[in-house]
Amino acid sequence: MAKLKIDFLTLFPNMLSGFLGESMLARAQEAGILELNVHDIRDWATSKHKNVDDRPFGGGPGMLMKPEPIFAAIEALQTPNCTRIYMCPDGEKLSPQIAAELSAKEHLIILSGHYEGIDQRVRDTIIDREISIGDYVLTNGTLPAAVLADATARYVKGVLGEENSLTFDSFNGNLLAFPQYTRPASFRGMDVPEVLMSGDHAKIEDWRRGKQVEKTKERRQDILNQKDKQ
Repeated sequence: MAKLKIDFLTLFPNMLSGFLGESMLARAQEAGILELNVHDIRDWATSKHKNVDDRPFGGGPGMLMKPEPIFAAIEALQTPNCTRIYMCPDGEKLSPQIAAELSAKEHLIILSGHYEGIDQRVRDTIIDREISIGDYVLTNGTLPAAVLADATARYVKGVLGEENSLTFDSFNGNLLAFPQYTRPASFRGMDVPEVLMSGDHAKIEDWRRGKQVEKTKERRQDILNQKDKQ
């Protein structure tokens, strides 16, 4: 039995098929650590032409996704312990803490919106959490759903080939990642810092920590400010 099951609800299932079938997500599925299923919301549309959208009441640009197919899809897929997530620009911003929290769940249903969004009755009734991957708008929520699944899967035990990888990721510990080097030691006049080849693990850790702080101050002072408030 899979440790984490994720059901994706989207109008663009082909956008997910290639992504979910590669790299660590593919290996984790083969190992039975993840179960990833992609569903086309149109499969639950009952009209002759499988319509999933309509004009918004009160007027305005664009179309809204209708509630009936979404309700039917979620009700068909949900389990007693599932968490139902809607990907949207106005949701809470995805963070390592959210990804780690979701990785401990048994079952996630991730709904991807399109057009101008979805009927508010869906959000009010059968959605447990709304998540955004950043302060920008995409053509639909399928790519954000893939990003959420990838970020979450990394925290599921056994998914990463090297379990210590999480320790050195950017944002874990509220700092950006330190610079890393591999062979050759000298390339086009650029040399690997001597400390990394010294074998002195304490000095290496100090150097890495210093570089993390330096990079974070330069690029993401907001992260350090947030850390100071905690």
